[in-house]
Amino acid sequence: MKKKLVLLLSIFLLVNMVERTTAEEAPMSLSAKAPTVGPVGGQPAKGTKQSVKDLDYQVKYQRAFEAILWGTPALDIYAFIKANNAVGAQSNDIVAFSKPATERIEALTPNNQVPYTTGYSDLSKEPAVLEIPAATEIASFFGQVVGTWQTTVADVGPPGLDKGKGGKYLLLPPGYNQPIPEGYYVIETGSTIVYFAFRALPGPKGNLEEAAQYVRNGVKLYPLSQAANPPKQKFIDPSPEQLRFPTLPAYDITAFETLHKIISAEPTLHRDKVMMDMLASIGIEKGKPFNPDAKTKKAMEAAVVDAYYYMLQRNAHPHEKYRIWENRHYYDIIWPDNNGEFNFEYPDTLSYTDRALTYFQVTFFPQKWDSDRPINAYITPKFDKDGNPLLAGKTYKVTIPKSVPAKFFWAVNMYDDATGAFIYNPLVRAGLSSFDRETMKINADESVTIYIGPKAPKGLESNWIPTEGKKPFMLIRIYGAEEAYYNRSFVLDDFELVK
Repeated sequence: MKKKLVLLLSIFLLVNMVERTTAEEAPMSLSAKAPTVGPVGGQPAKGTKQSVKDLDYQVKYQRAFEAILWGTPALDIYAFIKANNAVGAQSNDIVAFSKPATERIEALTPNNQVPYTTGYSDLSKEPAVLEIPAATEIASFFGQVVGTWQTTVADVGPPGLDKGKGGKYLLLPPGYNQPIPEGYYVIETGSTIVYFAFRALPGPKGNLEEAAQYVRNGVKLYPLSQAANPPKQKFIDPSPEQLRFPTLPAYDITAFETLHKIISAEPTLHRDKVMMDMLASIGIEKGKPFNPDAKTKKAMEAAVVDAYYYMLQRNAHPHEKYRIWENRHYYDIIWPDNNGEFNFEYPDTLSYTDRALTYFQVTFFPQKWDSDRPINAYITPKFDKDGNPLLAGKTYKVTIPKSVPAKFFWAVNMYDDATGAFIYNPLVRAGLSSFDRETMKINADESVTIYIGPKAPKGLESNWIPTEGKKPFMLIRIYGAEEAYYNRSFVLDDFELVK
């Protein structure tokens, strides 16, 4: 009986094991209910359709749009190089203006108080040497040397590496592996092209003419191979002949031609590898000619215009974190990245949209920006006293107090909102500053009221900046900002609509 029970138990266990093994090895389709409507996923929901007729065109448009945002800083620099070429300057030549800027310097937000000095060097064959004079009581420099992507590789002058003592900056191209000579500030540019923009400030014993001569006496740019016997520096001064210096980027098909030149000349950075694939899909590829077909051209022409309006509209409404005074409509125009720099590159992302919005309205930033205590203050009113945008065809006024916390000077400049450049006008007047107090009408409390608009207020022509019917883009500068600006005890009244 016992043997019989053991046998029956063994048979039961064996049968049970076979059934379990069969169930586990059987395909799901055999053990589950057969589907009746098809697989889950794999296609859009029933009844949906593609949103555009031509998806190929849509992809080209999207990638062209993003390419302009991504390329904005470099497009700026190549536009500056084109301007240098337009006045006869090539690599290692220096464009040194003898007079402050007029509207013929067609650039983003220049000032018309001090003369500019610019130049570029093509480092594709060898490094270059940039010599900077020491600051004196007659004049000093401040400005930046930037790479193709407009990231500053060297600040110069008192705020820079030389600390106002002057010296020689050795500008190295990417991958340079030759011995480095002594006696230089060595700059690894990471770029085939470097460009510089300097401002010469008159010292306590100098004037603008002497500051301009200070540049000619001390600035040099030449190949490293000629360091032992530098050539005579070629200077070009566009001021006497009032030459046009057209640095504004183009918002047409030529922008993509320029992008092709840029990626062909520069090393591909790791951060930009995805963009290289996007550019290749619209015919912009290193080592291959740029010859887009008709559909691609059409997409590019639409995308570059839309990118321009996108940036213009975004910048018209700055983030509240840039507001300067809580109860005023003034904003800081300098928008650094989260590290207080201007490359917008982080460990896990490249914020190229924020980068584009910054470089769309301003060029040439220092390597590091102290937002709490900037060397200079750059203040823009985006709205009037009542919170309305500044409009074309209207007249506005702003009163600058007698005492402005400026170690050097203050200035009110006006630009065409559409371009960010000075407005051509019969007075050749792009702004007014503390240098103009002697010629302006001063209020009883020694403040000065400045007017902007299509027509001068009667009897106040000397206090007027003409808009010529353009929508104004205003910028107030405080050069050498002092404590009262930092602690916000100094406050500017808003721009006020006159009529």
